[in-house]
Amino acid sequence: MEPISYIIVDDEAPGRVNLRYALAAHPGWQLAAECDSAAAARHALAQQPVDVVFLDIQMPKESGLTLAQELGRLAAPPLIVFVTAYNVHAVDAFEVHALDYLLKPIDDQRLAQTLVRAAAMLAYRSSDGYRDALRDYAAATHTHTQYADTLSVRSVGQIEKIRITDILWLQSAGNYVELHLAERTVLHRVPLSRLEQRLQPDVFLRVHRTTIVRRGQLQRLSSLGAGRYLLALSCGAQLTVSERHVPELKACMQSGFASERA
Repeated sequence: MEPISYIIVDDEAPGRVNLRYALAAHPGWQLAAECDSAAAARHALAQQPVDVVFLDIQMPKESGLTLAQELGRLAAPPLIVFVTAYNVHAVDAFEVHALDYLLKPIDDQRLAQTLVRAAAMLAYRSSDGYRDALRDYAAATHTHTQYADTLSVRSVGQIEKIRITDILWLQSAGNYVELHLAERTVLHRVPLSRLEQRLQPDVFLRVHRTTIVRRGQLQRLSSLGAGRYLLALSCGAQLTVSERHVPELKACMQSGFASERA
């Protein structure tokens, strides 16, 4: 296999050095340049395109996000691994958009996982889904858009774009969320609580600690006794409802929301 070329972009020298030493332990990864600014990275990429860019977001002169937006406009952008100090909102955005990130200080095991995913993406040469995910992330961050129109879902070596309007209901499955569509179910590696923040509350409703449904899918609520309830959806699914969510669910169904079809 040809080596995977990369550049490191970080305004702080210790950050560049630490990441360089960490990556040096992984054969097959070749450093092309170290850059202390987005401007320097532009110059380096103009001289030598690379496979992967390790990009610090919080830089004083120009945010790494600006560079990410520019790279997202390319027909075949390099993979970007965002490097950042811990910020829960930033991490939420990365995971929802299926983008790779590293938190400072760099954890060796987390870095190894990221490199495996990056190598798989490069092996499949599937740039369309990745480019869309990068553009959506940059646009949402730039405009501070809270709710998503699409989700970028990672599978082996590629990223698939799922429209929110196609999702009928969602259910937590360990470290994943099952996105139930009309014809199939897609696994998205993101906690349900984080994904819920990206869903419009007037379109989706939580009915259980593990389940969120599209309001337009609500059809019938049945009591099974002993505080147990069963919800039937228009798509045919039957879901368990937590007792504490019953009042809001009943109010929603009585309001006529259930007659709306997505």
